[in-house]
Amino acid sequence: MKKIILLSAVLLLAGCQSHKKTNAVVPDVITAKAKHDTDDPAIWVNPADMTRSLIVGTDKDSDGALYVYDLRGNIINTVTGLKRPNNVDIAYSLELGDTLVDIAVVTERETNSIRVFSLPDMKALDNGGIPVFVNQEQRAPMGIALYTKQDSVGKSQIYAIVSRKEGPPDGYLFQYLLKPDSQGVITGELIRQFGKYSGKKEIESIAVDNELGFVYYSDEQTGVRKYYADPASGNEELALFADFGFKEDNEGISIYRKSARTGYILVSNQSDHSFMVYPREGTDGDPHFHPLIAEIPVSATQSDGSDVSALNFGEPFTEGIFIAMSDDRTFHFYDWRKFQKLIDVSSVTGDN
Repeated sequence: MKKIILLSAVLLLAGCQSHKKTNAVVPDVITAKAKHDTDDPAIWVNPADMTRSLIVGTDKDSDGALYVYDLRGNIINTVTGLKRPNNVDIAYSLELGDTLVDIAVVTERETNSIRVFSLPDMKALDNGGIPVFVNQEQRAPMGIALYTKQDSVGKSQIYAIVSRKEGPPDGYLFQYLLKPDSQGVITGELIRQFGKYSGKKEIESIAVDNELGFVYYSDEQTGVRKYYADPASGNEELALFADFGFKEDNEGISIYRKSARTGYILVSNQSDHSFMVYPREGTDGDPHFHPLIAEIPVSATQSDGSDVSALNFGEPFTEGIFIAMSDDRTFHFYDWRKFQKLIDVSSVTGDN
């Protein structure tokens, strides 16, 4: 009897330690492996041909890089020589002289800077980097999200909102206006310092909802905090949600836009290999109340970075694509319809 009990305990422990969920959503594409440690992806939409859009992903190491993948998961370009690139985001139509350029911006932790590259050619535009958190005791940048707004004459202003490995209980995030100098080099002007921090772990993942004007960030082991993305709107915290149901860390955040004002906020339940889903629009009575509506198990393991788009990228991503980092040095590409099916089932049954 003791042997049977011992064997049962061993099998139970093995099952708890398994990374695979039997009901996990299977990716449609798994990328070629990076050299070291994939961490965060961003989607670049090709305006001329959606099926030729690109995924830019970080390889987080002192010998780090940015990898550029096509929608079949092939590596088609790399930017090497980066010192622990952490998170990346993409914005469109930055004014550079007489032209407009799309940009990928990445945090480079070991140089205390952010790097700016043009898309799709990945040419450096920053003369080696833009220093961040200057004169701060804690500097090493981690998370980044880009916010775009139109100024009074209709020109796009692009801001980089940056988090760091450690920081104070308030003013943890810095927001920089990205703009070219007289030589055409992209620089960053510090506009504001904002954002609460619990002190429990760190803040890495940030996501911006450009249309609704909000920024979200994961205060790990505490929840997701919500603020206005526009500095002119003030530094009031609007919500704290995604604060229960996580096995360990609340991590990567991405926003799926169903319409101008509706959709989903997806947050990685990292150690449980799933994504928690919340209504982008809030509820009828409160746009800042974001209750849990579904949990989606995925094949990607220990995912702490993601991105999503609702656009038609051709089969199998005709209703959108969801990208998740996986700790086997890859990124997983999912047909959004698989996620939507599970969200719809959860909404009908009230499972969450």
